[in-house]
Amino acid sequence: MKLQQSTILGLYAVLELAKAEGEQLSTADIAAKFDVSINHLAKVLRILVRAGHLQAARGAGGGYRFSGNIKRTTLMDVIELFEPVSIEGFENPDLPQATDVEAGLAIALIEISEMMQATLQSITLRTMLKMMQRDVANIP
Repeated sequence: MKLQQSTILGLYAVLELAKAEGEQLSTADIAAKFDVSINHLAKVLRILVRAGHLQAARGAGGGYRFSGNIKRTTLMDVIELFEPVSIEGFENPDLPQATDVEAGLAIALIEISEMMQATLQSITLRTMLKMMQRDVANIP
């Protein structure tokens, strides 16, 4: 699965803000941390605000803070804001397949897509943050 840049930025931003535990971060701060375009990140942040995952504050001390439920928001919740999650061309199992090889491959790819979707739906932001803490603690 290859994610679009907007999707990756959305995941970075949501995780960074969830990790900040209520602190407000500016677009410039987040963009600098991940070395990305401020303009592109700003568009992504607006989508996350509209979806209710972030709150925005304008003005001199403005920025963004996580406003979602860290225990319920999943990776899939964020990814689906920016792109569909499926294997293109194989999402409809009712399409007729010309050969047994095509039909068999379609079945396998549909199953893989369903497992991927189930996995993304099962990983919450809280789980991700715990995994990140664990991995950082294990770095020699």
